[in-house]
Amino acid sequence: MVKIDNPAFNYDKYGKKYSGHRQTDERIAAYIYRELADAKTILNVGAGSGSYEPPGQYVIAVEPSIAMREQRIKNNKVPAVNAKAGDLPFDNNSFDASMAMITVHHWPDMDKGLKELRRVTRQQVIVMTFDPGQLDNFWNAEYFPEVIAVEKARYPTIEFIKNSLGGNCHVIPIPIPLDCKDGFQEAFYGRPEAFLEKEVRLSQSAWGFIPDEKQSAIVERLKVDLENGNWDKKYGHFRTQETFTCALRLIVSIP
Repeated sequence: MVKIDNPAFNYDKYGKKYSGHRQTDERIAAYIYRELADAKTILNVGAGSGSYEPPGQYVIAVEPSIAMREQRIKNNKVPAVNAKAGDLPFDNNSFDASMAMITVHHWPDMDKGLKELRRVTRQQVIVMTFDPGQLDNFWNAEYFPEVIAVEKARYPTIEFIKNSLGGNCHVIPIPIPLDCKDGFQEAFYGRPEAFLEKEVRLSQSAWGFIPDEKQSAIVERLKVDLENGNWDKKYGHFRTQETFTCALRLIVSIP
């Protein structure tokens, strides 16, 4: 069992090119925009470079990383407030809705951060995350078990998130398209060669908890099987599979 004292990834050091690989995928975004359609004011916590913020709606972003805040400006997103999830500088019920997109696993006190989201939000809170109980259902668990162990140690369970948010919650499994624009790990389910590129791995925070020399050994396993054809014998059908539904979830909490 991997133990991680601080789950936060150092985006200021390693995430300077993050937004080049982690972009809004419009097919995933459709699920998010549908849940936020009626909100006049939206808070985005752990907002990063601005992925999945609904265009044309009023959004206030919170992001503690200067590298991410700078990328927001380059991406023509609204400037972000320099604050953290566990201590939001807003009054109770300040926003119609709030969102946290693949960020909760970075928060040192996830329960406090989620309760803060609920405190400042009048209506729906939506959280996109990965279900740690489903991570073994992706082929990278065979090639990168060390990475999966890191992910399991960082991601909160779906029940934990639901309990912290309170209210009525429903969970939506999100299918990932084959040519997904958002470069998280499962986005490359049918494009395994992407993992051989260091820049791609740098945009996936779990790799940041694994030393470079160990990364090389891990990636070599996949490289060998891609070259000798073993990966395609076992998993080649993923190269043409239009979508893959694995661990990505959207949790919607209504008070």
